[in-house]
Amino acid sequence: MTLLRPQVGPITGPDPSVFSQHYWDGCAAGELRFQRCAVCDTAVHTPAAVCPSCGSEELRWESSSGRGVIHSVTIVWRPVTPAFEAPYAPAIIELEEGWFLLTSVIDCDTDGEELAIGAPVEIVFHPLADGFVIPYARPR
Repeated sequence: MTLLRPQVGPITGPDPSVFSQHYWDGCAAGELRFQRCAVCDTAVHTPAAVCPSCGSEELRWESSSGRGVIHSVTIVWRPVTPAFEAPYAPAIIELEEGWFLLTSVIDCDTDGEELAIGAPVEIVFHPLADGFVIPYARPR
C-alpha cells in the first residue's frame, strides 16, 4: 500500500499565454476555471480564442465545481524524468460541467478502489516550487 502525494520537487511549471493566464490566475486563487461557448454551450478546457465546436469567438470564463469522476487512470512507478517522485497516478477527470482535465490523483492508496474508473473526485490545489499552483484530484 503506497500513498499518492503531490509532487514536491522542482518540476517544470506552466508558461501562461494571453489565453491561459486567466486559468492559471484561477488556480492561484483556488478556483478551477474553464471557458464555455455562448453560442453552442460547449465547455472548453484548453483556453482558446475560438470555440473548437462552432468557431464562435464568444467564449466566456466560468468556475467549475471541481467535482467529477475518474475517466481514465494509470499508476507510474518509473517516471520518465528524475524530477518526478514515483509513484504518481496521472488521470483524465471528467468534470460535472462536461469537460476533461488531465491531472494526477493524490491522497489515496495505489491499490485502493478510489482509483477506479468512475470513482468520484474533487479538485484541490498545490503550489509548485516556482510559485505556480496546479490542480490535483483527490477522492471525495
